[in-house]
Amino acid sequence: MAGMRDVRNIVILTGAGISAESGIDTFRTAGGLWEKYDPAEVASAEAFARDPGRLLSFYDMRRATVGEKEPNPAHEALGRLDAEWKGELLIVTQNVDNLHELGGANRVLHMHGQHRTAWCTSCDARPHWTGTFADRPPCPACGMRSLRPDVVLFGEMPYHLDRIYPAIRAADLFVSIGTSGAVYPAAGFVRDARELGVRTLELNLEPSDGSHWFDETRLGPASEIVPQWVKEMLG
Repeated sequence: MAGMRDVRNIVILTGAGISAESGIDTFRTAGGLWEKYDPAEVASAEAFARDPGRLLSFYDMRRATVGEKEPNPAHEALGRLDAEWKGELLIVTQNVDNLHELGGANRVLHMHGQHRTAWCTSCDARPHWTGTFADRPPCPACGMRSLRPDVVLFGEMPYHLDRIYPAIRAADLFVSIGTSGAVYPAAGFVRDARELGVRTLELNLEPSDGSHWFDETRLGPASEIVPQWVKEMLG
């Protein structure tokens, strides 16, 4: 991608595709998680209100699976970029795994929450959590049995938008990695960036729903094309 020498501020959006090669199911691709489960039944605010036990059991299963995974070369490459990039860098992930952090990245925002955090709906505490939820354990802060996964359910507002939009406005380059381009508001970030004159790059296994908004799209496995791009950026 031409003109990278004057790039200083970068915003990177990552989706399920960056963790797929670590063995974590994607959601909307063929064979993805939403072909096996109806998100309206196991991952929505309405489902939680209607049948909290079912949703908590689903997330207990997901958290146990995700907790066994390791970062792949794409996560590690972004960890290297985070460590060596001298300008501003923000990795905004839609993923609730901690593979970016395990890969060495620190400048990370989880806009859909994290599997390793609980949220107490009684006292608003968000403790680190590796236990289960379906047995309704007490909150370590207030003792109420009102813990739930600290993840954004369908119908709830994503986290950190007050930090994400200003970062996009200040960016020279917006990069999307492993996203479907189907989930808003994240799917609209590239359009926001383009309208602001920010250069845009897509790194994906296949074109996303929003590929036409990007200045450039590079296709291939994340574990190959992300390290290649990072190597270009760091020289």
